[in-house]
Amino acid sequence: MFEIPKLKHTDSGNFFLMAGPCAIEGEEMAMQIAERLKVITDKLEIPWIFKGSYRKANRSRLDSFTGIGDEKALRILQKVSQAFDVPTVTDIHEADEAAMAAEYVDVLQIPAFLCRQTDLLVAAAKTGKVVNIKKGQFLSGDAMRFAVDKVRESGNEKVILTDRGNSFGYSDLVVDFRNLPEMQATGVPVVMDVTHSLQQPNQSSGVTGGKPALIETIAKAAIAVGADGLFIETHPQPSIAKSDGANMLPLDQLESLLQKLIRIRQAVS
Repeated sequence: MFEIPKLKHTDSGNFFLMAGPCAIEGEEMAMQIAERLKVITDKLEIPWIFKGSYRKANRSRLDSFTGIGDEKALRILQKVSQAFDVPTVTDIHEADEAAMAAEYVDVLQIPAFLCRQTDLLVAAAKTGKVVNIKKGQFLSGDAMRFAVDKVRESGNEKVILTDRGNSFGYSDLVVDFRNLPEMQATGVPVVMDVTHSLQQPNQSSGVTGGKPALIETIAKAAIAVGADGLFIETHPQPSIAKSDGANMLPLDQLESLLQKLIRIRQAVS
């Protein structure tokens, strides 16, 4: 894989991990999660990128939590990076956010619903940062080659693709593991977003549901299929998280899961 600043343990043979809270809720919470993730990933020699959204633009209801303020949250991401010597990733939603976010983080993430937005992809590419494009729930893995081309043709070869399931019916997602090799055929690293693929969107309450009991199942299958990386949102207390708590992994369960996944990786390598 191309070089990502501050990314450690890249010669370990392990998958890489994008992990952290769904949203930056505050500095204390972000630092607490990052400190624990640093200990776990150093111990297991897993390359790790800290994930946190500085703003949640895609919410079901107007009164849903969206963030603590863009600059405040981005500065927290920057502080995490500096304190734990780790690269960071965050979502951007409009083209004019790309340059702003790029001042604070190492990887710019394109949300799944926006993966076809040409102006957004081009703006992210032109920052020179790594661009992680989430596959739309409405697209096949093969169709993502066009999103990759947009970034490459804008002068940036540092692209990651992430699957997060496909829409199924009106309120559920399913994972088609054929998408992973199809996306790998583009020649870029491919990640399985384990936790978002277990969402149950568009619930009658206006709050997204989830099936966190299946996190281990999806993660194991992704590693067995050959995913280059995993994306896992985690929180000390998912039940009180301000965003996506219904499908996040409790932080105290992460280490044991990663240990199992490493053994699968070793078996299929």
